[in-house]
Amino acid sequence: MKVEVYNKENKKIDTVELSDRIFGAKWNPVLVHQVFVSESANRRRPYASTKDRSEVRGGGRKPWAQKGLGRARHGSTRSPIWAGGGVTHGPRPEKDYGKKINKKMKRAAVYSALSKKVSDGEVKIIDDLNLAEVKTKNFVNILKKFFKTRTSLLVVPKKENKGLLRAVRNIPKTKAVFSDALSVSDCLTYKNVFFEKEAVKEIS
Repeated sequence: MKVEVYNKENKKIDTVELSDRIFGAKWNPVLVHQVFVSESANRRRPYASTKDRSEVRGGGRKPWAQKGLGRARHGSTRSPIWAGGGVTHGPRPEKDYGKKINKKMKRAAVYSALSKKVSDGEVKIIDDLNLAEVKTKNFVNILKKFFKTRTSLLVVPKKENKGLLRAVRNIPKTKAVFSDALSVSDCLTYKNVFFEKEAVKEIS
């Protein structure tokens, strides 16, 4: 599959051959959703916490005698059926919400998501994204050549271009990641994708 290569002025200067295995994969919404859910679950931090009957303060004294009063038997006022008592099976901070996903499945889902973006015309290959000076405004000036209005953008530079990650960091709705850190969540969150030409070869 051949696609056009642009320079920083948004002018076509060349073409590049893209791997059909990576950028021509079949769209698989079921797999993409499964991997997306897994990535979201693995990022989840369990903050919610409740106390069970052994952790709630008080309740050490038996509220009334076992027999003779005609009332139901109780041994503690901190039983889960009492107001102010412990919580049964409540959320705990040590709970692990993570969902395991196989590497092959994750890779296939990323390829499927990237291929969908290529077919939708949302991927652009840029010849070189090196900045003369690593400043956010310099990269913003490049974006103005490509987009008239602000849009969400995922930038994938070559690994030598570490300065671009700093330049992009302050721009709203924009994220820069190296090719080996691409995730399904990123592909679905950001509408447009910029690949530096050398970064395309780094995807495996």
